[in-house]
Amino acid sequence: MSISQERERIAAERERWEKTTLKATLDRQPERYPEFITASGEPVQRLYTPLDVGDYLENIGFPGEYPFTRGIHPTMYRGRLWTMRMFAGFGTAEETNARFKYLLAHGETGLSVAFDLPTLMGYDTDAPEAEGEFGKCGVAVSSLKDMEILFDGIPLDKVTTSMTINSPAAVIWAMYIAAAEKQGVRMDQLGGTIQNDILKEYIAQKEYLFPPEPSMRLVTDTIEFGSKYLPKWNTISISGYHIREAGSTAAQELAFTLADGMEYVRWALRRGLDIDEFAPRLSFFFNCHNDFLEEIAKFRAARRIWAREMRHTFGAKNPRSWWMRFHTQTAGCTLTAQQPEINIVRVAIQALAAVLGGTQSLHTNSLDEALALPSEFAVTIALRTQQIIAHESGVANTVDPLGGSYAIEALTDRLERQAYDYFARIEALGGVIPAIEAGFFQKEIADAAYRYQREIDERRRIIVGVNEFVAEEPIKVPLLKMDPEGYRRQCERLARVRAERDNGAVGQALDRLRIAAQGTENVMPHILNAVRAYATLQEIMDIFREVFGLYREPMVL
Repeated sequence: MSISQERERIAAERERWEKTTLKATLDRQPERYPEFITASGEPVQRLYTPLDVGDYLENIGFPGEYPFTRGIHPTMYRGRLWTMRMFAGFGTAEETNARFKYLLAHGETGLSVAFDLPTLMGYDTDAPEAEGEFGKCGVAVSSLKDMEILFDGIPLDKVTTSMTINSPAAVIWAMYIAAAEKQGVRMDQLGGTIQNDILKEYIAQKEYLFPPEPSMRLVTDTIEFGSKYLPKWNTISISGYHIREAGSTAAQELAFTLADGMEYVRWALRRGLDIDEFAPRLSFFFNCHNDFLEEIAKFRAARRIWAREMRHTFGAKNPRSWWMRFHTQTAGCTLTAQQPEINIVRVAIQALAAVLGGTQSLHTNSLDEALALPSEFAVTIALRTQQIIAHESGVANTVDPLGGSYAIEALTDRLERQAYDYFARIEALGGVIPAIEAGFFQKEIADAAYRYQREIDERRRIIVGVNEFVAEEPIKVPLLKMDPEGYRRQCERLARVRAERDNGAVGQALDRLRIAAQGTENVMPHILNAVRAYATLQEIMDIFREVFGLYREPMVL
């Protein structure tokens, strides 16, 4: 029987089933809702069949081979588990160092640093602009001394580190490199990732400082520097996570993230870099939301689109340049302050979707994060969730276990089509930066967030513990308490750094950095020299504020 004959037979049988077996059931008992939708508001069919799936070899293929729909490695987790990389940081460098050591002792396999708001915005802890924000959403790092303490006793040639920071990314990366040098570790031995994704800041998270053009210049400087001197380092983690946290749909997260990624590639190519020299070190960072099947399909579509674009649009020859390597974090925006214990269940489902989607590393959120930064109690449960999935569930024993599922493949195809529709709309606006300046991304996300919240408010979407199954019980989980003397100790350390360093050397290094920033020279070597002289984060960022100016987002109605 030919393929076309087989499809005709399936279509006829589906029609028969709908008119007989299905109709009889619906006559007795209607379905629970008139329409079923995903977390993104997309319709979900009652049944998926081979009629909903495209060509196997062209669209699905085999793991480790183009188009990598089924994973970038032939054996996936049978060869090596994903990196269990828990996002951590609060208060002082000493407190976060202790948390890192705790997590490593309990089975974490990679570090991930959260920085506080002053650090994220390029201010020192004692700056007037930073008042009241010390250590609240991450660790405070104002100078190389803080970075040295942060990784004290942690061999940086033996562990990979991810750092979530964007506008000041080049400076924080330089501090990490210099701290490693203090340990006797060379640049070319360092492995890890710096987020460094400024485009999504304009789109979603809003922690930008400078206008898009000079900001992209800094990102390109880091890509160029990393390609030359840090072959194991991912100089950018192109992030959909914060786009989704802002309220986007799965298709928007997919499309906007990949559009940003392609824009970074264009800037690096215009710099004169060879695509096969830098593309293998590009990495991605995705959110994993509640809709189990849609999220798995999103990851598979992302790999396929990226492989196609890198190979055919940008002409990469090295198959490693076609790989999409990504970190996943479970969705913080889905956690509830109500009945926080049940967040454990949400996180477990999201983490399982990330693994079934083929992630390379994973952070699982803690049950208490709608209330405070994670306690040791909560973060241990979050880490154990990954370990149970890895060692007890069985899903890591076969490659892409849901590959070939009619529902998964149909959802993958639909998300891919939706992403390309968005690519066309972005291109029609003149590209990513003009689309940002026109407010396109921002409006699309705002509309999606509004729709989702309306569905909750009108109880068309059930959130357990929030608009259904509500329990009026006091919160009993223990919450993190930071060192109340931390701010004072941090400010005292910063004052000592300024008093004990060679301020003449600092001034010279900052002057050379200013000249480089005013010209076209790569600024990374000059940032490194300033950091090694113990120039503070704000002193370096103030040079860029002076040269580049600050960005004010245009109002979009």
